[in-house]
Amino acid sequence: MSSIRNTGCFVRSFIFLGLIFIFVGCSSDDKPKLDGAKIRKLANNLNEWKLYKQAIEEYENYLVHFSQDEQEVARINYVIANIYFERLHDYENALTHYLKIKYYFPESRLVQDANKKIVACLERLERSTDAHQVLEESTNLEADQVKQKRPGEVIAKLGKREITRGDLDFEISQLPPYLQSQFTDKKKKKEFLEQYIATELFYDTAKRQALDKDPEVVEGAFQAKKRLMVQKLLQQQIEQKVDIQPEDIELYYNANKDKYVEKDKDGKVVREKTLQEAQQQVAQDLFMERQQQVYNELLQRLMRAEAVKIYDDKIQ
Repeated sequence: MSSIRNTGCFVRSFIFLGLIFIFVGCSSDDKPKLDGAKIRKLANNLNEWKLYKQAIEEYENYLVHFSQDEQEVARINYVIANIYFERLHDYENALTHYLKIKYYFPESRLVQDANKKIVACLERLERSTDAHQVLEESTNLEADQVKQKRPGEVIAKLGKREITRGDLDFEISQLPPYLQSQFTDKKKKKEFLEQYIATELFYDTAKRQALDKDPEVVEGAFQAKKRLMVQKLLQQQIEQKVDIQPEDIELYYNANKDKYVEKDKDGKVVREKTLQEAQQQVAQDLFMERQQQVYNELLQRLMRAEAVKIYDDKIQ
């Protein structure tokens, strides 16, 4: 009996030790394999490379897995908020991170700038009453001493505001592709920067004169928003439904060869262009035709759904 009891004790001890080893092993596996400095550096690089969503993921990964002092946590939240605000135009998420700075770290030197951005977010979300309240709450704060952390070397200053090479590259990247190609050399980039600064200066002056509340401006902003929403809807519909394959281009070319010819000065056809010569133009024409087709189908469907009627005889 004694030997049985000893054997039972040994088995229980063995199981207990095994559980300890398993627990310790699992705990060690849960720890991050990389140090915080590497994750922070990767996040900074992703931000500079315009991989904004991925940069946010790494910054948040850094916040979750590595302990920092309050000043560092506030700074990282500020960087994330600025990416949402300035790069992704996601004002709800930007507002969330600016509010974290305001309420979690009230002693931070970033609070005043966060308050200004909170107001800007609320204005863009059309919550002007809330924006006015935040503005009143922050009027007694000291002058802003915060320098924004943006990627790239500082290439210009507007008062205390810094414009970096990353800012300039980002603004150019927001242009349509055919316009971006016009701003590749130093001279053209400088011209763009000067125009950008002029716009910001005039905008600040107009805002100080309360022109953002002018009825014509309010109505114009509404109409511009409506056009952008329609443009976004059509863009999404076209991306979903216009899928052009190489064989489609060849079929379109064969059916429309008379469009891709060279003519002499009298307008007579000299020769037909080959598919290779005309491929870019053929692809563009086919895309435009498919785009118009999607537009017409969508419009007709919406008109039927809303029972639209147009009384031609009453139009004068």
